[in-house]
Amino acid sequence: MKAEELQGKTVDELSKTLLDLKKQQFNLRIQLSQGQLENTSTVRVVRRDIARVKTFISQQAGGVVKAPVKAAAKKAPAKKAVAKKAPAKKSDGKAA
Repeated sequence: MKAEELQGKTVDELSKTLLDLKKQQFNLRIQLSQGQLENTSTVRVVRRDIARVKTFISQQAGGVVKAPVKAAAKKAPAKKAVAKKAPAKKSDGKAA
């Protein structure tokens, strides 16, 4: 399945396509476990098609999130070195 085939579809059509691909993936897994699957690369193709359809669904649902631009990245101020204190000595409770 090419990305061009998915571009014109609505979210409902993409959801139906996703359901069909999930069923196909299940059937392929069953065939693979029983040793009936001759072309094992179809499992990989279907898995990638599922990811592609999910990507299109999230894009059309408004779930596209742009990554922040790192051009104006600010450095965090350097932390000041804090001197470590020696642990306090415990007293016996006896006066010297």
